[in-house]
Amino acid sequence: MKRIIPVFVLTAFFGFSLQAQNEKLKSQIDKKADELETKVIEWRRDIHQNPELSNREFKTSAKVVEHLKSLGIEVQSEVAHTGVVGILKGGRPGPVVALRADMDGLPVIERADIPFASRVKSTYNGQEVGVMHACGHDTHVAILMGVAEILAGMKNEIPGTVKFIFQPAEEGAPLGEEGGAELMVKEGVLKNPDVQAIFGLHISSGSEINTISYKPGASQASANSYSIVVKGKQTHGASPWTGVDPIVVSAQIINSIQTIVSRKTNLIRQPAVVTVGSIHGGVRNNIIPEEVKMEGTIRALDNEMRDQIFEDLKTMATKVAESQGATAVVTINHGVPITYNDPSLTGKMLPTLLQAAGKENVHLRPAIMGAEDFSYFQEQIPGFYFGLGGMTPGNATPFPHHTPDFFVDEGGMKLGVRALSYLVFDYLSSTKIDEKK
Repeated sequence: MKRIIPVFVLTAFFGFSLQAQNEKLKSQIDKKADELETKVIEWRRDIHQNPELSNREFKTSAKVVEHLKSLGIEVQSEVAHTGVVGILKGGRPGPVVALRADMDGLPVIERADIPFASRVKSTYNGQEVGVMHACGHDTHVAILMGVAEILAGMKNEIPGTVKFIFQPAEEGAPLGEEGGAELMVKEGVLKNPDVQAIFGLHISSGSEINTISYKPGASQASANSYSIVVKGKQTHGASPWTGVDPIVVSAQIINSIQTIVSRKTNLIRQPAVVTVGSIHGGVRNNIIPEEVKMEGTIRALDNEMRDQIFEDLKTMATKVAESQGATAVVTINHGVPITYNDPSLTGKMLPTLLQAAGKENVHLRPAIMGAEDFSYFQEQIPGFYFGLGGMTPGNATPFPHHTPDFFVDEGGMKLGVRALSYLVFDYLSSTKIDEKK
């Protein structure tokens, strides 16, 4: 007589076996991450000392290509201008997961007192500027290079395929150019093979090393720039009644649009921001000019609220101008979508981050109003974007991102390598092949 083993017994056995196998693999990852830490830091310092602006990451992408090829990873270069994609097919069949790192620096002159500080100069929008990795993208590249080396060495154990996406122009393409995640998506970076989920991280100078922060759902705001051109009637400053003063009209518009958030937006639902960042008009003290131009940004964490703010801004600006005998033309530019962490994917992978960093080092954080073009990937497939600590413990006054004194502690990079590597194995091993649809 044949012995029949209950299904639940088999399920428990295979579940335990898979868990044991993953724990063994993670021990290997930990060991390899320890061995690679010095190399990852060296890569980071080289990239930091040689930063490149958006769509001009030629040396950085060449470094990445050389590294990926040395690991036997299939490489696609010149994606979205200077982007690089590595494809690592595992030893067993399974779904496809992507990891992303951004590569570009910023037009900032570095003041940080470090031996590998940038002294690079370049041209940005027609003017000479300093170039600096003032947002930590150099660490992102080095971390993902480290992950690629670890996973390439464990290729036979990978139950699926990994895409390494090294993205240019996260900070925005130069005027008149396309770029960034949006262009990568347009060029098919998530296709052939089709990606089921994508993970990314961003180092933070304001949170301690060896910590991770996350937020399910709307994690970072959408961002749209706008311009308002106010046209009046030029006249002598001594007789303003003979013209229409666009400067006074602009002042009234600025005051009015501040009420969009304070009086017309349901802030219990989600926060929002409307900022005027620049205003230009006039050339002489005794001439009332014909035109004033102002520019600003709109940030939101809810698409319906964002669209309503667009309409309110247009209505207020045009009607205030009209009431004073002037005209106002409002242009709201194509922007970056909301960074939205798929709640199901976030919940599924949170235990992986807890294991990588320790429960006490993983923190739920509020949404932030900064924007991130990782959101373009998340519009296409489920994605999870989380924060990695980069502040030296005990530092009470860390310097913000995008500033000349920005600094990150390299001691936190190894956790980034481990976390992304863990996510790959846990996601692929827990995701059925038929979920590729």
